[in-house]
Amino acid sequence: MTLSWSDPESSESPWDSPEEGDAAAGSRRAVETSMGFLHAWGLGVTVGWMDRIYGFRKRELFASLPDTVVEIGPGPGTNLRYYRPGTRLIAVEPAAAVHGRLRREAKRCSVELELHPAGAERIELEEGSVDAVVSTLVLCSVDDPREVLSEVRRVLRPGGRFLFIEHVAADPGSRLHRVQGWLRRPWAWALDGCEIRRNTGAIIRAAGFSEVQEDRFSVSGSWMPVSPHVIGVARR
Repeated sequence: MTLSWSDPESSESPWDSPEEGDAAAGSRRAVETSMGFLHAWGLGVTVGWMDRIYGFRKRELFASLPDTVVEIGPGPGTNLRYYRPGTRLIAVEPAAAVHGRLRREAKRCSVELELHPAGAERIELEEGSVDAVVSTLVLCSVDDPREVLSEVRRVLRPGGRFLFIEHVAADPGSRLHRVQGWLRRPWAWALDGCEIRRNTGAIIRAAGFSEVQEDRFSVSGSWMPVSPHVIGVARR
């Protein structure tokens, strides 16, 4: 895979989100929590489909990972099959519903698992202590991706890499961008807080990394609400 510099996705705010009152936000988080177990189950049963969609890209992106990797939001271990046997994985995963699946997948893939059951907004690692952090389809669901990326930069050594695959907002003014706007609230309720129209590529580029290389691609045809994606590497 040859990664190249990309133009900004849009001139809109990276958040592209309406403001919510405290009561509305609290209600949303309560519904998202109640849906978390269903979402965890869904992640587990769609591993084969995910491999068909993302597998060849992940194999290429992860080919040069070091022996120790931090992954934020690994879920049930969808990425573990792409890590070399013997890899030490520091898994930052707050969702208890997936911990059992994650442990079983680590054992199956001969990955040494170190599980940190906390959110990526506060990664329990020393500053400048790791060479690589991985995130795939995670930054759409965190409350504050800028805070998460600040933590990623903090724990990376100088020159360390942040490797990512994330779905992003469609081009402003396009039919798909309008569809994402219509679906954003029910989509978040059903999929554990996933923000379908977050401008994640712009957020990564603005996060203070010394270099960001990325490519854009689409999956499952242009009609899918989460078709637009970014894939790339950011260096501290």
